[in-house]
Amino acid sequence: MMKFSVPFLISLTLVFNAQAQKPSVKAYPKSSYKTITVYTTAEKTDYRLSKTATLTLTPFGQPLETQPCVFIDDAKKFQTITGIGGAITDASAETLAKLPAAAQEELINAYYNPDKGIGYSLIRTNMNSCDFSSDTYTYVADNDAALKTFNIAHDEKYRIPMIKRAIAAAGGKLPLFISPWSPPAWMKDNNDMLHGGKLKEEFKQSWANYYVKYIRTYESKGIPVWGLTVQNEPMAKQKWESCIFSAEEERDFIKKYLGPTLQQQGLSSKKLIAWDHNRDLLYQRATTILNDPAAAKYVWGIGYHWYETWTGSAMQFDNLRRVHETFPDKNLVFTEGCVEKFDLNRIGSWSIGERYGFSMVNDFNSGTCAWTDWNVLLDETGGPNHVGNFCFAPVHADTKAGKLIYTNAYYYLGHFSKFVKAGARRIGTASSRDKLTTTAFINPDGKMVVVVLNLSNEQVAYKVWLQGNAADLTSLPHSIATLVIE
Repeated sequence: MMKFSVPFLISLTLVFNAQAQKPSVKAYPKSSYKTITVYTTAEKTDYRLSKTATLTLTPFGQPLETQPCVFIDDAKKFQTITGIGGAITDASAETLAKLPAAAQEELINAYYNPDKGIGYSLIRTNMNSCDFSSDTYTYVADNDAALKTFNIAHDEKYRIPMIKRAIAAAGGKLPLFISPWSPPAWMKDNNDMLHGGKLKEEFKQSWANYYVKYIRTYESKGIPVWGLTVQNEPMAKQKWESCIFSAEEERDFIKKYLGPTLQQQGLSSKKLIAWDHNRDLLYQRATTILNDPAAAKYVWGIGYHWYETWTGSAMQFDNLRRVHETFPDKNLVFTEGCVEKFDLNRIGSWSIGERYGFSMVNDFNSGTCAWTDWNVLLDETGGPNHVGNFCFAPVHADTKAGKLIYTNAYYYLGHFSKFVKAGARRIGTASSRDKLTTTAFINPDGKMVVVVLNLSNEQVAYKVWLQGNAADLTSLPHSIATLVIE
């Protein structure tokens, strides 16, 4: 039996490890991707969507277990991305109007200009009033079931001008979807737009006609409507505008009234989105509606919010995955999320943006095709809000000083919206360390976009690995980075 000295064995091990890292030319397809441009936002730094590095991919081959990596695989493509954006509510539009012209222009560009800002590609807005309105209102006179008095003069003062400015800044095209918080009080069994209640049977057709009126009126003003949700938060009896639909009631309203009405009125191309509430009941709502072919044929997607955390639960991404795997032909849409309980003293809290980053990475990896934040702008009180439900927005206005305050949520959102274009496809990605979470996309122009999130207190050195090539990066503590690979 041959005996080897310890130094010889160590040298042999190093040789084998070195050989293990030599790329096999035959093992990986030749890649056209050469460079990585890195953009970073990080706590305790000045980095805010800042360009922090330009790297070159070089041959690397098989990584070792001791070498942290983010792996990219563009051979498998998943859902197509519709857009990323936020809601232009009454509160957002009224707050914008209180700012001087320069600050108004800054805000519009900051969100919607793809070069000067973060390039939002989707808008949500409220049909009738919501909590983030200064008052409660509808577009018709009481008891006008025929909707002869329908008009949107209320929206023309602040909201429509803001939406038009957003569309112009985005280059003339910006998909918009509408959501109702409540039908008019006289259509409901509690005779109140607030505090829940249900739509009366005798007004279901009139309410279905109401969506059509709203869509057509907005489009007559030069604002195309891309889609609509059936009802905002249909299981929540709120102190603000709300209306309750059980899963069976929403299913039946879709298949008997709203779906057929849209079809008969030539609006079947509008994307009809069911649920529009939290992830916790998502699977039950989706199965109840989509297992009924008569309802499912009208439904383009299932919308959801992130507020299931009010029950003490964590964000329930597995429920998204269950719906996505059960109904792969339907679309998942994040329709609303914000950080609640506004406190001006917390406006610099890093956790605000991290909640966005954590949700977005996991939502997209679970099959989501569109992601919509709540109010794009609120004032220094977290409003206006006519029932005192004050919340955070990515950007707040100091209306007294006439200036804008950017929270880190604006930058976390921008790490997605500025780089992931409408029409992008999600591609495969995985991290070999739990401190780094990641999602990735390939844009219509062929550029890859990889987002790497670090919620830990640790700096993590890692390699981004693609088709046998790699580059060295460092993830800063409490940071988000977007890697553009071309």
